[in-house]
Amino acid sequence: MITLTENAAKEIQKIMLENELAEDVCVRVGVKGGGCSGFTYTLDFDSKKTKFDLDFESQNLTILVDKKSHLYIKDTEIDWSYSLMDRGLKFNNPSAKGSCGCKTSFMFEPPEQEEDFKPSWM
Repeated sequence: MITLTENAAKEIQKIMLENELAEDVCVRVGVKGGGCSGFTYTLDFDSKKTKFDLDFESQNLTILVDKKSHLYIKDTEIDWSYSLMDRGLKFNNPSAKGSCGCKTSFMFEPPEQEEDFKPSWM
């Protein structure tokens, strides 16, 4: 499951309003290779769910994540920081084994036991 804090949801809804996006648009969260630590988070808006997606409801927003990305960000909470030095989205990912200073890149190490790494959608 992927969740949003109240602060993250407020900021995302604000961006949706500023960009005049329809209310039924979903938040797409994903992972791609790259960054200082091996993987980076992606965040975008999307109106279409595919057969490769999982969907979650959080704070009255629908979150889409492709099944492959979900392996790396399962149980992640997305928050928003209002700090002057560190303003923006923060990914609290229990699967991340380390991250770089920018906090948008992370390292991933699969669990020791294969059973622990079994996708929730299998």
